[in-house]
Amino acid sequence: MKKLTYALLLCFSLMPGAGRADYTEGVEYARLPQSQPVETGNKIEVREIFWYGCPHCYSLEPAINKWLKTKPANAQFVRMPGILGQNWEPHARAFYAFEALGVTNKLHGALFDAIHARNQALDNESGIAEFVAKHGVDREKFLNTYNSFSVTAQVKNAMLMGQRYGIEGVPTLIVDGKFKTSSSMVGGHDALMQLVDYLIKKSAAERKVPAKSS
Repeated sequence: MKKLTYALLLCFSLMPGAGRADYTEGVEYARLPQSQPVETGNKIEVREIFWYGCPHCYSLEPAINKWLKTKPANAQFVRMPGILGQNWEPHARAFYAFEALGVTNKLHGALFDAIHARNQALDNESGIAEFVAKHGVDREKFLNTYNSFSVTAQVKNAMLMGQRYGIEGVPTLIVDGKFKTSSSMVGGHDALMQLVDYLIKKSAAERKVPAKSS
């Protein structure tokens, strides 16, 4: 009977979504040297830093979309384009233009698919504008937004925040402005999202601890 009970517990611990309680700081995740502000108020921010040209970011999308359906109620997910080179900027501008035009849900996954599933070279302003036009978005309106002061400011802020987060590769997830992790650190996309749930709980618990007075 004891052997059966142990076997059942072991199987459950290995089931997707079962999660773990033995994560180690510095192994599966890292604490940032300095916590960064979040945009989500009372909710725990889960921020994905990505690049449309990254195949690993593309392969993470299904795991993120699955997690979003069951994410903890006290968490909020936000995306931020990574800009680790000048050639990443067009995709960052595209993302913020999608956000401004309210078409992210329509075009975010579609742009990923076009680049990685259909091998389309959508890496510059004109190519991306042609892409959005084919998906029913006014080309001139998109270009005006893409080159707007607001989008330029957001791109600059993304570059700054990427430096503050110490981003060296994508995809990277930042939880509550203080914890950094990735699929490579934890061993896979599904494992990453389980770790995120753990870090959400950890962050919520840390928020309840009063800050020490200096």
